[in-house]
Amino acid sequence: MKILLTGSTGYIAQRLLPILLTNHHQVVCCVRDKTRFDKEKFAGFDIEVVEVDFMKKESLDQIPKDIDVAYYLMHSMASAKGDFSEAELLTASNFKSVIEQTSAQQVIFLSGIVNSDALSKHLQSRLNVEGALKSNRYALTTLRAGIIVGSGSASFEIIRDLVEKLPVMIAPRWLITKCQPIGIRDVISFLEGVLMKDYALNQAFDIGGPEVITYKEMLLRFAKVRGLKRWIFTVPVMTPKLSSYWLYFVTSTSYPLASSLVDSMKVDVVAQPNDLQEKLAIQPMTYEQAIELAFGKTAQNQVISSWRDAMNRDAYPDRFNKLIEVPQEGCFKDVQAMSVDDPERVLKNIWSIGGTTGWYYADWLWSIRGFLDKVFGGVGLQRGRTSLDNLSTGSVVDFWRVILADKTNRRLLLYAEMKLPGEAWLEFKIGKDNVFTQTATFRPLGIPGRLYWYSVLPFHAFIFKGMLQNIAQHQPL
Repeated sequence: MKILLTGSTGYIAQRLLPILLTNHHQVVCCVRDKTRFDKEKFAGFDIEVVEVDFMKKESLDQIPKDIDVAYYLMHSMASAKGDFSEAELLTASNFKSVIEQTSAQQVIFLSGIVNSDALSKHLQSRLNVEGALKSNRYALTTLRAGIIVGSGSASFEIIRDLVEKLPVMIAPRWLITKCQPIGIRDVISFLEGVLMKDYALNQAFDIGGPEVITYKEMLLRFAKVRGLKRWIFTVPVMTPKLSSYWLYFVTSTSYPLASSLVDSMKVDVVAQPNDLQEKLAIQPMTYEQAIELAFGKTAQNQVISSWRDAMNRDAYPDRFNKLIEVPQEGCFKDVQAMSVDDPERVLKNIWSIGGTTGWYYADWLWSIRGFLDKVFGGVGLQRGRTSLDNLSTGSVVDFWRVILADKTNRRLLLYAEMKLPGEAWLEFKIGKDNVFTQTATFRPLGIPGRLYWYSVLPFHAFIFKGMLQNIAQHQPL
């Protein structure tokens, strides 16, 4: 079959895509920015990549007319500004319009469990999208999932942050809310399993694991799997805003996402029984099994995709087009350079920067900068990175975003997502003469930007020089 896959650089789609290709389907991947999609990973498979933006109808002409099935795996929950529910409805409306002009017989939509009488804004938006996707031209199959547990998933990373950082938690009352977590592997099995099944057409199914537990139980059972002793006390005095800040400061999530999650966590997300898993012969794994599988993937550096690499479209309205050319005029720069004897080793060190590896020099100062960024509403250092030694365009490295990762030409370009009175780039490059150059560029915004640069200049004097030397000399394990 010829399948259209939306949200192709996202957490779910990156897990589903290899399965579809392995099963010999032809897959057309929709992306907003082709540079973010690593097509080389799927060499030898029948795959096509089209650059479209479902918020802009004029870009949708790229979508082929001869598709059989389309997956709708897009959401806008982490949008930093505006009403994400309006954005989701516009995206769904444009998607429906273009799919109705194709030969598609089925659309498969991954939604959230919406059985409560009082839904959160996020879950209500998911239900509204489901309504907007219904059509007389194709059959809609909706799979409704609650908490998804897997390596790189937002829920897994947030729970891990809470459990591993806090021996004692004074937590909001919503920790007694009930949920039915499901492993990411089972979600992918359901998504692939309902493909053109007659009994799934124009139907909606709740999917969940075998157990209904509270969020508090999720944290305590996670701790037990990790061999940790934790104490959790719930209090009724935490407002939704205070709860959001608590989640934001303790975990690696952004504040908009933390706010949406807190809003959703006040609602029970328990699946209604159905016979889909029997028909597809899927036996969902337990919560503990999902955790152990996730940690196995993390330990082996085999995390396929991560929520942290998701991009806020508001922050990059022009994708990376205007950022890849580092500005020269009106900028402050710190340039360090030295000759290296083993450029391949240095390149490996560059590609491992950030995350658990650190920044090769004065990591304690980077930690302070990350803490201050969190205080002022930024992303901080807690996002880390998805892979220990692999980077691609669009990847996250702590509070930086990879704008260019070109190993062939031995160049890595990072763009700062921290809170700054201006814009910042950090570039690493090894020239043909084996000269390793490290360039920090800052384009200030008015007088505050200039004051910021001069205030941190004394630190730059030794931090950037130390980084260059340690990257050049470090011996990878």
